Amino acid sequence: MNVVIIKYNAGNIQSVLYALERIGATATVTDDHDTIRSADKVIFPGVGEASSAMRYLRAHGLDNVLKELRQPVLGVCLGMQLMCSYSEENDTECLGIFEEKVLSFKPTKMANSPTIKVPQIGWNTIHDLKSPLFSGLSNDSYCYFVHGYYANLGAHTIATTDYVQPYSSGLQKENFYGVQFHPEKSATIGEQILRNFIDVI
Repeated sequence: MNVVIIKYNAGNIQSVLYALERIGATATVTDDHDTIRSADKVIFPGVGEASSAMRYLRAHGLDNVLKELRQPVLGVCLGMQLMCSYSEENDTECLGIFEEKVLSFKPTKMANSPTIKVPQIGWNTIHDLKSPLFSGLSNDSYCYFVHGYYANLGAHTIATTDYVQPYSSGLQKENFYGVQFHPEKSATIGEQILRNFIDVI
């Protein structure tokens, strides 16, 4: 199995590599177009800020490479957001693989409860699971999140999480998959999701 992790200026690459090692998989980290195109599976990680990440992808031609891929692709956190149509983070046009938009969480004061803080940092549940990516997982499995922006619910939502309001914690369109949480930091649940991506999808 030839797994590639896309190398760019917003990737949390080392932790993804360690997580793959824990499930017995190895990956090549590269920004080489031909190597990416020839991979069996592609992982597109990300932490950081949307507009600078998109500028880097465009400057290196990686935006077009990503959109043309026909093998399974998994975007993680910012990687998933960049696969959406648009991000409110610095008014950024994204890759447009998913039609969903990325919006900013607004701190919210709920009745009889403390203010919901932004960004969301910590464990939260995923539910309404609708993809083989989540095979073997129970509804309301806990995953680890760190983000201040979210993808709205839409036609490509395959997992939902509630924080401030319901939003897409998983997206899928054809061969493209995305998760808002960090599977590499989500213990056995995250390992199962990575295993599903490598072995099942």
